[in-house]
Amino acid sequence: MDEFMKLAIEQARKGASEGGIPIGSVLVQEGKCLGMGHNKRVQENNPILHGEMDCLNQVGRMGSYKNTTIYSTLMPCYMCAGTIVQFKIPRVVVGESRTFPGAKAFMQEHGVEVIDLDLPECVDMMSRFIEENPELWNEDIGD
Repeated sequence: MDEFMKLAIEQARKGASEGGIPIGSVLVQEGKCLGMGHNKRVQENNPILHGEMDCLNQVGRMGSYKNTTIYSTLMPCYMCAGTIVQFKIPRVVVGESRTFPGAKAFMQEHGVEVIDLDLPECVDMMSRFIEENPELWNEDIGD
């Protein structure tokens, strides 16, 4: 497995260990990890602090996202996909999209390359979380 996806999975596990939603994200440029984050909606009582948003927040301002790849353990939602499109992040690598299809088509329509690894580890982690925390999960995805 790719080292950056491993980091994203570690971030997802960290979020779960804090009582949050197990979604992790890492931003990479030219083989270097610029920063990472995880979903902190529960921990920080912040409705928009999804994994990708926390990752980008941890990285801080960048003049350009050229040649970057954002890794996420789960297919980004429309809010995070909109941020990816807005910042012109050219590539997204996701752990899985079975438990949540997200906004893959939206990103692709805007020129983002989306690679879905369909990793059993990511599917299992989210499946367990959704089964054990349906209300929290529905709140996270706006249902």
